[in-house]
This record gives sequence, C-alpha cells and structure tokens, in this order.
Amino acid sequence: MSARLNSAQPYVIGLFRIVLGLLFAVHGAASLFGVLGGAAGTGGTIAAGTWPGWYAAVIQLAAGALVLLGLGTRGAALIASGSMAYAYFDVHQQAALWPIQNGGELSALFCWTFFLLVFTGSGAFGLDRLFGRTAADGERAAEQAPATA
Repeated sequence: MSARLNSAQPYVIGLFRIVLGLLFAVHGAASLFGVLGGAAGTGGTIAAGTWPGWYAAVIQLAAGALVLLGLGTRGAALIASGSMAYAYFDVHQQAALWPIQNGGELSALFCWTFFLLVFTGSGAFGLDRLFGRTAADGERAAEQAPATA
C-alpha cells in the first residue's frame, strides 16, 4: 500500500500545486481587476501602487500563475509564502495572537502551503519538469561524452 501511495506522490503534489496556484491567482485577479467579487468583496479594485495591498495582489496574481503552471515553482512559492507571512504578521496579528481570533487563517494556510512547495517542487504536470528533464538530459549527455584533451 505504501509503495502505491509513494508512486502517486508526484501526481498528487502536481494537482495540489495546480489548485493552490489557481486559488492564489484568482485572489490577486479579484483584487486587481475587480472580477469575482473584487477587492475585499466590494466589487472594486485596489488603487495601483497602494501599499501593501496592490503589491500583494500583484504577487498573488504572478506567483499564483507561475505555481499553477509549475514554472519556477520553488521561487514563486517562496515569494508567495513570504508575502503571506508578511500579511499575517503585519495585518492580522495586530488584532489578536491566534489566527482564529484575527481572521488570519487564510494567510497562515497560504504561507505554509507555499512553503511546503518550496521543498517538494512542482510535482507532476508542471513546466518545471519539462525544463528540468531537458537540463538533466543535457548534463547526462555532457558527463557521458568522451573527454577530449
């Protein structure tokens, strides 16, 4: 049973990454463009350049899209995780210590799930795997090529 679960791991991580990236990108798009309820559910958008909301929304859209595609997953996930840590500690924790009290559950969950992707990588279905294979194949070919003096 364990071997079957282990063999499915890259596919489950890939699906997890896709859903996580989609949710994060949609959150950013809602804040930037007013789609799907808009900024803070008002149907509006965040004014360009507004600190920190507009910058957070840009990170959400860009990092979410990259994670969704599985392109630069580890770097995008690290930036997304850091932005959510900032959101939790700077915005939510001022109200109360615990996430359940300060409304920071979503920020905490996004922070830790993106942090997990930093270490797991993109899993299956990601563009990282295509480029990773190409680079690895090139390295293997270089190692196997006869040395010339």
